[in-house]
Amino acid sequence: MADGPEVLQVKEQRAVTTRQHKVDTQLGRAAVRIFAANDRMNQILIEHLDPTAWRVKPPGKVRTIAAIFTHMHNVRSKWVRLTAPHLKVPRQLNRAHCTPQQARAGLAESAARCAEMLAEALGGCGGRVEKFRRDGWAPPWPVGLEMLCYMLSHEAHHRGQVCMLAHQLGFPLPKEGAYRIWNWEKLWKECGSPGGPGYDS
Repeated sequence: MADGPEVLQVKEQRAVTTRQHKVDTQLGRAAVRIFAANDRMNQILIEHLDPTAWRVKPPGKVRTIAAIFTHMHNVRSKWVRLTAPHLKVPRQLNRAHCTPQQARAGLAESAARCAEMLAEALGGCGGRVEKFRRDGWAPPWPVGLEMLCYMLSHEAHHRGQVCMLAHQLGFPLPKEGAYRIWNWEKLWKECGSPGGPGYDS
């Protein structure tokens, strides 16, 4: 039996916020919180998306909303596999069969692994992550803020696609869902940082 939304929310928050990372720098701690907030935005979109829109095929060669979210998870898994293979690599999701609940659980798991990877890369604790490998064809980068910026840009791009597609397909996101992704103070608190953005809490 599939987990309900309340159970999934607890699982997703536990996956990101209760893993203990030894992060010795403010940058590393901020990177972990930023990626957790980034994933919370994805979770909010799925929570508020009309389930009918999940598999509706847009005209032309355009991914479905289901395919976009599974792609985001699968790319995260690739980042972990190529950059931090010593971490547990999340299992890929099948875009043809993935449900919203499976996508939420998968994204929560891959967010937790990405947070671990960022903690090692930017945390100043002598982790094993020394280069960011975003794809097999791309040259590796030294770890740094560029790594985090690339990861966030990729996900923000696809969130924009989801919001646009939902609107174009006749399933616009309700205001409470669309606006919640901009309430960073609340996002930070939901991700375990009561001080909010700018506070090393």
